Amino acid sequence: MKYKNKILILGIGNYLMGDEGIGVHIAERLEKETLPLEVDVLDGGTGGFHLLEYFELYPNVILIDATLDSNPPGTIRLIKPKFAKDFPQAMSTHDIGLKDMVSALQIMGTIPDIDLFVVSIESIQQQGIALTPEVEAVVPLIIDKVKTLMHELLANEKVLG
Repeated sequence: MKYKNKILILGIGNYLMGDEGIGVHIAERLEKETLPLEVDVLDGGTGGFHLLEYFELYPNVILIDATLDSNPPGTIRLIKPKFAKDFPQAMSTHDIGLKDMVSALQIMGTIPDIDLFVVSIESIQQQGIALTPEVEAVVPLIIDKVKTLMHELLANEKVLG
C-alpha cells in the first residue's frame, strides 16, 4: 500500500568515499531541517534492493546521487528517469543495484514518480568523509533545488498518489 500525500527524499552514496557520498550528505543535512509532515528523508547508503520497499511505499521519490560524467565537479542536473536506461551511463559505484531495482519496480508495476538530482564528481577513488571544495560549494544550491521541487510536488495533485 502506498502512502498518501508522501514524498521521500532519498540520498544515495558511500559516505566514506568523499564526493561519491553527496546524496548521503544532503540527506543528513535535510534531516536536521523542519520539513512538511508529508515529506520523509532517508539516507539510502549505497542503494540496492534493500531500498525496494521505500520505492513501493512512496508515490514520489526525490533521489540525490553522484555521477561520473564529463561535466565539471559540482554540476547539478535534474533527470526524470522512467526506465533503468534513463539513469546516467556512468553513475557511481552503486549504479547496477539502483538500475536493477528500477527494473524490478517496472516489472512489478509499482514504480513511483522519480526525480533524480545528479551531481557531477571527478572520481570515486577519493577516500574520506569530506566533500571536495567544488562539491561542498554546491550543497546549499542542491538543498534549495530539492526543497523547491518538494514544494512543487506538494502543490501538485500528482503527490496524492
